Amino acid sequence: MRKSVFVIAGLVSAASIALVGCDVQKTQEGNVTVPKYEVSKTQEGDVTLPKYDVDAPKVDVTTEKKEVDVPKVGVYTEKETLTVPKVEITPAKDRDDKVAQTKK
Repeated sequence: MRKSVFVIAGLVSAASIALVGCDVQKTQEGNVTVPKYEVSKTQEGDVTLPKYDVDAPKVDVTTEKKEVDVPKVGVYTEKETLTVPKVEITPAKDRDDKVAQTKK
């Protein structure tokens, strides 16, 4: 039970941290022109949304053995070896395995 709690906590923290490491580049400007009306339409509407390329970070979640103090019933603690999550994040701009960049 303890192991699954640690693994779930590690995955949740890795997912929240992963969003911070994204490398976002704007590849096209956006343009929104709405139609203008008086008594009759004077202009056609045009909507061009901006485009973005997003390179996600590489996240490695592993486990390692650590010795931690675990409280026991009573007023003492004893050392116990547990498997705890280990999260390594490489921001997208520092990754070596990036997908080929698209033409700008």
